[in-house]
Amino acid sequence: MTRPHPPTGPGADHPSPADSQAGDPGTAPGGALSAAPGGVAGGEAYRSLADDVRGEPAASRARRGEAETYFGRPGRALTGHPFAFGFTAALGVLSAWLLVQALAASASVLILIVVSLFLAIGLNPAVRRLEERGLSRQWAITAVFTGVIVFFVGFGVAVVPPLATQTGDFVTQLPTYIGELRNHPQVRALDQQYQLLDRLQQYLLSGDLGRQIFGGLLGAAGVVVSAVFSALTVLILTLYLLASLRSITSLGYRLVPASRRERVRLLGDEVIKRIGGYVAGNLLISLIAGVTTFVFLSIARVPYALALSLIVAITDLIPLVGATIGAAIGTLVGLFVSLPTGIACLIFFIVYQQIENYLIAPRVMMSSVDVPAAVTIIAALIGGALLGVVGALLAIPIAAAIQLVLHEVTLPRQDRH
Repeated sequence: MTRPHPPTGPGADHPSPADSQAGDPGTAPGGALSAAPGGVAGGEAYRSLADDVRGEPAASRARRGEAETYFGRPGRALTGHPFAFGFTAALGVLSAWLLVQALAASASVLILIVVSLFLAIGLNPAVRRLEERGLSRQWAITAVFTGVIVFFVGFGVAVVPPLATQTGDFVTQLPTYIGELRNHPQVRALDQQYQLLDRLQQYLLSGDLGRQIFGGLLGAAGVVVSAVFSALTVLILTLYLLASLRSITSLGYRLVPASRRERVRLLGDEVIKRIGGYVAGNLLISLIAGVTTFVFLSIARVPYALALSLIVAITDLIPLVGATIGAAIGTLVGLFVSLPTGIACLIFFIVYQQIENYLIAPRVMMSSVDVPAAVTIIAALIGGALLGVVGALLAIPIAAAIQLVLHEVTLPRQDRH
């Protein structure tokens, strides 16, 4: 049996009018379709031309099919070819590497966004309470945000002037301190043996100290500018996120399929409620710690009581070690005043920490976050190792959200199987 040869010759691609009239019963002598729309010939010609979406004539398609049969069957697609697989895998690895580089480059910005989002969620309960008392959401957000700005301004006013004053006093009294060291017997004996004071005086009079101080001041100025810029960015982002929190959550729920949207909405609202309760409760506990510390330090006549109380309030936000850091700073300043004042500060902080841990914190956190102590410690350690203080602050509410999803979704699904 012989293979049919493809048609060749000058008329292969363009059939003659006679062939068209004889071979295509749906065409009229003038080359047009049959005028009878319901006729068999006209319907066949209409279907043969309509089936080709590219506008290719039926005869050409038939001849192309014969040519494909003659020259062999087409090979399999290149989708499973090793070269295609390797090229696709290389593109995937390159895309993943570029994505990781982009995330690493924008890590600081992403951290600011996450912190602002958590602050917005934490301030949302206060906004809702003001709304329940008759204020519109716009005025409620304005009132809450004004309180936040007043706190930051008060912290700057309370901390910056004492630091500047103490730094200036130290620089002014530095020669006096060196003279007192010369009169000390032990320091005098060491100076006679190793010439410590002479070397210190030469170092102070040389230009190395000035260059180091100038470089240190530039580095400190850079850190201060970066901190101020980050604080302003967080404040602005928090304001915008707090104002658009409802629209953000609504848009997030609309991305979920309609069959699961209601359950996701209930779980999401509960997660936001718990995170907001934790952040708001932690802020309230820190405020109580700062006010109590200020009252005690004012009674004990410890200098810079307002600045120290603000430092205690801010460090109290840090899980596990924050309260200890604030207590150590307050006790150290008390020791500079006198030994009895330092001991009184130490006793005060120890007693207050017990009251906060067993009376204040359980009552404030009763309706917000119920995370076991072991999970709290592990979450704070992992968050601190990943993102430092910010990670330790955010780890506990994230652990509470994960715990809620496990109890409401994962464990019931495992129990059904």
